[in-house]
Amino acid sequence: MPCFGASNAAFCPRMNQPAYESAFVNSSQKPRCEIPGRVLVVDDDPAVLALLSRILEEASFEVSRGTSAADLRRAIDGLDGETPDVVLLDWHLPDADGIQLLPLIKKRWATTEVIVLTGFGTFDAAVEATKMGAFHFQSKPIDPASLLILVQRAAEHRHLQYQTQQLGRVVSTLTGAPAPVFRSPAMRVVLRMVERVAPSPASILIAGESGTGKEVIADLIHSLSPRSRGPLVKVNCAALPRELIESELFGSVKGAYTGAHADRDGLFRQAQGGTLFLDELAEMPAETQSKLLRVLQEKQVRPVGGRTSRPTDCRILAATNLDVDAAIASHKLRGDLYFRVATVRLDLPPLRERREDILPLAQTFLSRFAAQAGRSVTGFTQGAMDRLLACHWPGNVRQLENEVQRAVLVCDGSQIDTQDLSIGSLSQDASERLTALEDVERQKIEEVLRETRGNKLLAARRLGIGRQTLYNKIKRYQLEVDR
Repeated sequence: MPCFGASNAAFCPRMNQPAYESAFVNSSQKPRCEIPGRVLVVDDDPAVLALLSRILEEASFEVSRGTSAADLRRAIDGLDGETPDVVLLDWHLPDADGIQLLPLIKKRWATTEVIVLTGFGTFDAAVEATKMGAFHFQSKPIDPASLLILVQRAAEHRHLQYQTQQLGRVVSTLTGAPAPVFRSPAMRVVLRMVERVAPSPASILIAGESGTGKEVIADLIHSLSPRSRGPLVKVNCAALPRELIESELFGSVKGAYTGAHADRDGLFRQAQGGTLFLDELAEMPAETQSKLLRVLQEKQVRPVGGRTSRPTDCRILAATNLDVDAAIASHKLRGDLYFRVATVRLDLPPLRERREDILPLAQTFLSRFAAQAGRSVTGFTQGAMDRLLACHWPGNVRQLENEVQRAVLVCDGSQIDTQDLSIGSLSQDASERLTALEDVERQKIEEVLRETRGNKLLAARRLGIGRQTLYNKIKRYQLEVDR
């Protein structure tokens, strides 16, 4: 009977009471999974099968077992209970290679995560398993605690995928429009937070670069809130004339200013019972920010030229494309107003930091614009996809949307190719200049971090940037920060 590494007696099922088993299974420090789920274990060695099942059950997982490809096929056909969250699949089975069954598993159980186990692990085998959809490739011998952590991560990932799909269905049902495309881990974290906070009355600030999808997130929050039947009123604070912004927000009475021929409800009153979305909040004049703060505190609004205040009942969502810390430091955004509107803060990463979203978004835009234009464009060539993935996307999702719309219109065939894209590669001189600038920025950040002994808050102040911006640049340049 084979064991998990013949030379490693500590993990050999033949042994009566393996050292690791007594230390792990009987320990009061046994890991317990935060998201218990269903695990299907398929291994041709009954002793290994029993051992893995026992370890998983001790961690509160529900376990199903199989010893062959036939067992797995029966499970897939629905003869062995509900869909598993995770499959532990032995590479070598008596009637088939487990790797050959991976496509079958992913086809039937799209969100189920598969961890491939083998006693003959190679780099090429790991690459092959990953390409075929495996969550992880684990060579034997296996440390039980590490395996549990791995299974837990796989279960969490599957759970998050399921939540994303469910939320998408809810959004589509409520709004009548397709749910936004979020495939990257970074945006899935944002989506989980949206799901948690949307039902609450809390004010939310959505921060991120222009074009990252702040308005889309605001739409999602409103759609998933108890106020979804009420109005969603949007205003771009940067686009309102300075002399009219207060009357737009708070309303005005007849004769309050030249041209005010009748009483007028402001946006707060228009959003009664619903949601008011204040885009580009930091572009609002400072004196208006002060009056807005009072309205939010007192939940009453006084029209321009009026003598009495009226109660207001609307949820506030706000957004800014500025670095929040820098905006507060430069007095573009009042600190007290920020704390009032940012009960919850959502930071949207730029598209260049969530490249997993690029191709799904591009395909979504392509389908929409092809239908609108009556064109039979169905996809992208490999060259076009490579170029989309390589682009820096300074304009984020909005730039990608415009690029795909243009490409659909100029494309001659059924697929968009590189010549249909306007985002050609940088010239050598431009590329060298960009690299040189990035090198200077990287060196300066490293220098200041050394001077501040790794104190990021102090370093951000010396560099004149926000703390979150500094974190993003440290991540981008892969800088080591030691105190």
